[in-house]
Amino acid sequence: MSNLAQRECVPCKGGTPPLSDKKRSDLLAELGHEWKVKEGHHLEKGYKFKNFQEALDFTNRVGALAEEIGHHPDIYLTWGKVKLTIWTHKIDGLTESDFIFAAKADAVL
Repeated sequence: MSNLAQRECVPCKGGTPPLSDKKRSDLLAELGHEWKVKEGHHLEKGYKFKNFQEALDFTNRVGALAEEIGHHPDIYLTWGKVKLTIWTHKIDGLTESDFIFAAKADAVL
């Protein structure tokens, strides 16, 4: 499990600039596990499962985590697959909390 998963997500109040290229790269290297930064704007990862039920169960765990933390990803669910897309809407970009949430999502897998 990434050390990021042990950190706390900090709510963004807006007015904070998105992460720099360097900071995004550093956090992505720490996060690992096939996450990708897309267009310098959001994190994305696809997960594969044996069937729909396993994918749905994971989706529900991520949803519960999102509600608990107050940080909500876009979740795409289909048979045997889930795709998470994460960014901070208030700044229309990435914050450290996005990487923390991504690590926590991996941890609930």
